[in-house]
Amino acid sequence: MASRAIWKGQLRLSLVSIPVEIHSATKTGRRVSFRQIHGPTGKPVNYEKVVAGVGPVDKDDILKGYALGDNEYLLIEPEEIEAIRLETKKTFELVQFVGAAEISPLYYAQPYYIVPTDDLAEDAYRVVRDALRRSGKVGLGQLTVHGREQLCAVRPCGDGLLMETLFYADEIKDADPLFSAIADEPADAELLAVAEQLIARKTAPFDAAAFTDNYDKALRALIEDKRKGRAPRVTAEGSGRASADNVVDLMQALKESLKASGGAEPARGKAKASARKTAARKADPQDEAEDKPAPRRSTRKAG
Repeated sequence: MASRAIWKGQLRLSLVSIPVEIHSATKTGRRVSFRQIHGPTGKPVNYEKVVAGVGPVDKDDILKGYALGDNEYLLIEPEEIEAIRLETKKTFELVQFVGAAEISPLYYAQPYYIVPTDDLAEDAYRVVRDALRRSGKVGLGQLTVHGREQLCAVRPCGDGLLMETLFYADEIKDADPLFSAIADEPADAELLAVAEQLIARKTAPFDAAAFTDNYDKALRALIEDKRKGRAPRVTAEGSGRASADNVVDLMQALKESLKASGGAEPARGKAKASARKTAARKADPQDEAEDKPAPRRSTRKAG
């Protein structure tokens, strides 16, 4: 089935306008979904638009209402909303460029593909793609789609361009109420050394295809068994991993994890020596200044 564009218009960079289409980069409906069924009759449950004291209503009689409080609403006609003229309905202008690592992952929402509409648009499209690639920058702009003006980031993706919608600053929750109770003190050096070895042992290039939705697979197996009249397959409990009740000693748990991943159990003396070496190195003020990392931009929303 051919992909259908969710937006058509002009991608603009200063005085250069490129006719483009924007398509969703993710699939919908691939996962198992269920309908609500009325048990006694086996018929699907339907939903109707109803008004108290009136009953079902025609969809053409439904308006948008802004709640004023005390069960009062300010009614807005569809024509009034359509009359709001936003240039971003038809033009997506890249107004700023930032380093690719400057945007916290916290802000990214949904990915989309940007494609040129015809062969004539491809030359300018490739120039923008390659300029972003060589500069290591991400373009920022806004466009109106799905009934709202979205903040978007554009970056190279393979032979094309990827657009990702971003949350606005006021849509991000402040992390302080959640993180403030976490003690602000360094982790134990010996525990940290073992954890770092475990991370190094499990480090590999990212490959999304290596991960599967096991819950979806189990649901499909259950559906297939019931469809064919077989008894549903039962998965044995436990995956060989330590449960919370079994993890009594954090160091022992980390060592066991390292051994299970194919790494050698670290010697306690070696970890302590590493910790002493680190402490000695940082005792020198000059070394400490050299080791001090560059200030990093905070990813928390301003209060």
